[in-house]
Amino acid sequence: MLTVISFLFCIVLVATITYRKLKGQKNNSKDSYFLGGRSLTGGVIGASLLLTNLSASNFVGMSAQAYSSNMSVMGWEVGSGITLVIVALFLLPRYLKQGVTTVPDFLEERFDSGVKKIVSILFLLGYVSNLLPITLYSGAIALAQIFNVQEMFGISYTASIWIMVWIIGIIGFIYAILGGLKAVAVSDTLNGIGLAIGGLMVPVFGIIYFGHGSFSTGLSNILVNHSDKFNAIGTSQDPIPFGTLFTGMLLVNLYYWGTDQAIIQRALAAKNLAEGQKGIIFAGLLKVLTPLIVIVPGIVAFHIYGAGVENPDLLYSRLVNDVLPKPLIGFFAAAMFGSVLSVFNGVLNSASTLFALNVYSPVFGKGKSDKEIISKGKIFGLVLAIISMTIAPFIMYAPQGLFQYLQTVNGFFNVPIFTIVFIGYVTKKVPAIAAKISIIFFVLTYGTLQLIIKPEMHFLHQLGILFVITCMIMLIIGKIKPREKEYVLKDNKVVDIKPWKYRYEACGVVLFLMVSMYVVCSKLGFASGNGIGIRTLVPIAVIAVVMYGLVKVVKARGLRKKAGDNAELVYRNSVEKLDF
Repeated sequence: MLTVISFLFCIVLVATITYRKLKGQKNNSKDSYFLGGRSLTGGVIGASLLLTNLSASNFVGMSAQAYSSNMSVMGWEVGSGITLVIVALFLLPRYLKQGVTTVPDFLEERFDSGVKKIVSILFLLGYVSNLLPITLYSGAIALAQIFNVQEMFGISYTASIWIMVWIIGIIGFIYAILGGLKAVAVSDTLNGIGLAIGGLMVPVFGIIYFGHGSFSTGLSNILVNHSDKFNAIGTSQDPIPFGTLFTGMLLVNLYYWGTDQAIIQRALAAKNLAEGQKGIIFAGLLKVLTPLIVIVPGIVAFHIYGAGVENPDLLYSRLVNDVLPKPLIGFFAAAMFGSVLSVFNGVLNSASTLFALNVYSPVFGKGKSDKEIISKGKIFGLVLAIISMTIAPFIMYAPQGLFQYLQTVNGFFNVPIFTIVFIGYVTKKVPAIAAKISIIFFVLTYGTLQLIIKPEMHFLHQLGILFVITCMIMLIIGKIKPREKEYVLKDNKVVDIKPWKYRYEACGVVLFLMVSMYVVCSKLGFASGNGIGIRTLVPIAVIAVVMYGLVKVVKARGLRKKAGDNAELVYRNSVEKLDF
């Protein structure tokens, strides 16, 4: 009873605060509904980015992989640090300079409307076939186990999953469709605080439980016994071999944080470039630290329950029920519920945005008001939610682990989209036909590899090789049949694009923590069985010195470039005056 009461209290509290924050706000324009009026600040963007990323699939799937193998899976989390630095420094300034509402808007300007429609459809297919159902299913697993829905209602496991999927889906739809992006971002910020606290409670109380009431005893035993579990330098037998960090994983992360509409839409809604960069770099800092809450619980579960658990995907919820006090279970369940809603309603809002602005509006929306276009986006969101809620329960029959299934299927959509965005920015004369051919080639080849040939090579390496081949195809087509005019990135002056003053220092901190995490979680650190020692601290000190020097060099080059740009601007203005 205490669990249910504390759960309901937290859920009602978040809903009430979100309602009060949005009271009186009108969502009659496309910018106000789809981009929160371009008013989001750094803290809200950072928290919303993290919450949209951290769903139950991370908690359930990553802890299961850590239980079954080791910490190599943290590459998805810690590796995001360098990706978010790249997005903050290079991609976001270009997006905000153009003032785009969706990533396909850039592709239309760079290539043509056909590429824009193809990519919009790819986004939507990825959402409805994978991301939305996975989010609902993983959330349903976690919450059904925490509340023991089977025993509570005397129903089967399958029925409990169906019930939880539809409850989460209906509430998520209400948040996303009725409130717009601002409602999603505000609730994300509140849920983010709860998730950070609740997520840290699970490993802490788990260690206390394992130490029979003593945190220090439990921690000491976990670090000494099976210390190989803390090794993040994965081999070819592990879920994430270390080499994949430099091939497919980097590309997947660049797609996810830099081009996935459901994610980048938060940054596109920034009030200016400085706030957008603050938010993205803040999210990078948080991502580097997330293994503490999504991966370490799997290692704790291994020590408590031992090896050989039949379905590791159920372990996270079991750990929550066994180690947390009853009132705190309700609090954590509310935080988990919020994280599931965050991903579901965030993706649903982005899907509605893509459909309304990139599919419906160009074909049927000519001459129609923003209100009518928004209405059609809401209807599409409802249809998408129903389809996703119908598909989600069937994922329980997938043969692979939940998180690995998610990432493998994503390969059909993520790297192909990033490839054409990448070539679009780094070249000026590659034509639209190159983008269309590359998408078809990539999707068909990856599909053949995954469904027919099934090579032993890790799917992330496959994505890396396909990326290189596809880029070469686009460049060759660009040489043979270049576009008539070189592409020039326009400044549409939608928001202030003056960068954040301390962006280089903040990025340096993120990169330092990212590399240090790999030192700590290796044979130089915890995986040695000897804890943190001199052979851990010396490499970290060297990394700190190198990173400090790198930041100084990059900042100095940036200042010289700025001085050169200002001098050129003064020269142009003086020439124009003389000509006049």
